[in-house]
Amino acid sequence: MDHLLYIAMSGAKENMNGISIKANNLANSTTTGFKADLEQARAMQAFGEGLPTRVFSLTERPGQNFDDGSFIITERELDVAVQGKGWLSVQDAEGNEAYTRAGNLQLSPTGVLQTASGLNVIGEDGPIQLPLPIAKMEIGGDGTISIRPQGAPANVMQDVGRLKLVKPEFEDIEKGTDGLFRRKDGEVAELDATVRVLSGAVEGSNVNAVGEMTQMISLQRQFEVQVKMMKTAEEIDRQHNQIMRII
Repeated sequence: MDHLLYIAMSGAKENMNGISIKANNLANSTTTGFKADLEQARAMQAFGEGLPTRVFSLTERPGQNFDDGSFIITERELDVAVQGKGWLSVQDAEGNEAYTRAGNLQLSPTGVLQTASGLNVIGEDGPIQLPLPIAKMEIGGDGTISIRPQGAPANVMQDVGRLKLVKPEFEDIEKGTDGLFRRKDGEVAELDATVRVLSGAVEGSNVNAVGEMTQMISLQRQFEVQVKMMKTAEEIDRQHNQIMRII
């Protein structure tokens, strides 16, 4: 009896964990550069005092879907979309290097190039600081940033920096709780000159909303089955107690 109840309880708990992963993907279906989290369940043996006679289910996030999202043309001079494999380098909240595909950039009041969430964008020599005021700005395919200072002739453009574009292997990086990617070994990825960007566009989320919703419905039905199993276990236990009282 306790076997049935334990399996049902652990299954329901992990179904809820799976639903939360799918719900997070759906919530980020319109987030720029978002990579969908994958979800899988597997059986795990429970060890402890006594014999290992219990098996429980475990839902885990084995990785992310690294497929490219669709490009959205914005014609905004601060927007860039990484083409193919590659990442933009940014500083996380602790000042360490991390990687993202979110290319909707902005300038801070002091001229620091940042992501839409306020993280500093890293160039070849650290965070990119642009001289203000700026009349026009262009980002080349290789990440080179060119500006025309305010008041300068229309044909004058000067290079002031370059985005640090990197291309680590997918199996070498992992996603943190802040949504940024980092190398698993803690090292910093080297600049890769082969990575290209498209200016005036951003990469959309690669979440398949219909697929995620379908999988969420399936997980919800599995959760309902687990709850029914728990109720069945309770009913069987009640009937067993009645028989014992008769005896």
